[in-house]
Amino acid sequence: MTGLTIDHGGAISVDPDALRDVARRLDAVASRCDDARAAIMRVHRIIVDTPGFSTHVDTVGLWSSGQHVARLHSECQETARSTLLMADAYEYVELRAEAEMLERSDPGTAQRLLRQADRLAASDDRIRAMADDLIAQWRAERFEGLAGNVVTPGLYDQLFLTVATVGVVSGLGKVRLGETLTGKADAVSVAPVKTSSPAGAPSGLAGALGRMPRTSGAQIAVEKYSFADGSTKFVAYLEGTQSVGWGGKEPWDSKSNLQLYTGQRSASYQSTIEALQAAGAQPGDEVDVVAHSQSGMVAAHLSMESGFDVQMQITAGSPVEPTLDDDQTIIQVRHSDDPVSSLAGGGSPEGTGSDDSVTLLTQGTPLDTVGDLAVDAHHLDTYIDTAKTADDLSDPRMDAMDEFWRELDAAEVIERTEYQAERVE
Repeated sequence: MTGLTIDHGGAISVDPDALRDVARRLDAVASRCDDARAAIMRVHRIIVDTPGFSTHVDTVGLWSSGQHVARLHSECQETARSTLLMADAYEYVELRAEAEMLERSDPGTAQRLLRQADRLAASDDRIRAMADDLIAQWRAERFEGLAGNVVTPGLYDQLFLTVATVGVVSGLGKVRLGETLTGKADAVSVAPVKTSSPAGAPSGLAGALGRMPRTSGAQIAVEKYSFADGSTKFVAYLEGTQSVGWGGKEPWDSKSNLQLYTGQRSASYQSTIEALQAAGAQPGDEVDVVAHSQSGMVAAHLSMESGFDVQMQITAGSPVEPTLDDDQTIIQVRHSDDPVSSLAGGGSPEGTGSDDSVTLLTQGTPLDTVGDLAVDAHHLDTYIDTAKTADDLSDPRMDAMDEFWRELDAAEVIERTEYQAERVE
């Protein structure tokens, strides 16, 4: 484990309005510096104009202090101007990215955003160039961390880059606004295989990923949280790919992988819907999701097109990035040496979800061993190790997730059911 980064994802990880607030504060400091310089110069004039006074005061040092404060004034002003310019460049990128995202679903709003971006760029000739540099830097660094494999460098690096290229060139790694699954899923049967009553909600990111189904054959676990006021919430824990087969009884297989990645309704997605319904979830109910691998795609479409209200989703090694509303939070855990995660194409310049959404990125298997050939970096256990590292950091950007679990922990009753799904003739 090395070099864990936690940010909002995308090219823009700083709020332009926050930058403008910094610029205003810097400008206020500059104003105070100018007042201080003027006061020092007045005192200096009084001293030198008063006979005999200068013999008791270091007027040279006093004059130098005034010049130093004057330089601070100029530096603060210049920094404030540069910060405002950077804020405009960041906002320009955000406006263009949001317009591109809405081009299909809301062309009118997309055009309005483009006009707003153009007006912003017209205010300073440097904005477009700075924005282009930001995007170029993001594209160059989104797969940063891929290290040559010591055992089979050419094979592993080529595999990774080929898979990453698929995500970038095809555009399938980003689920765009308005994109819904098409076609009809294979018929499935979903049956409960174990029930339990957990003592509380998970604690931390590692605890959440560790709540996956434990019963042999189960791919789905649904926890129903019932509160004193009569309200209920649900959390679904969804396993990743269980079989490399094609179209057999196991819904979490290669067929479902391809279907979901290419925008088709899969048996695994259908199984999840039916399991949630069996657990008592109704349209409009809050259903939050913890998902690994293939199920990251299931979670994406649950949050974007199902009738459930998905407020929080946690994904590990997902092949896609969803386009979420600004009131939906997503915690994405990704390994830079995980080929499956690289199918997301490095995400998107605009990122996704609420301001509380974060992407955690690190190298899953930094030692480059023969185990890399078995895609250790994609295994759930490896992602849980990364989650433990993140939990130990106590990063404030994870506070929203921690608060989410604390709220669930207030439930009076927690009912957990694990389900096994199969394709049927």
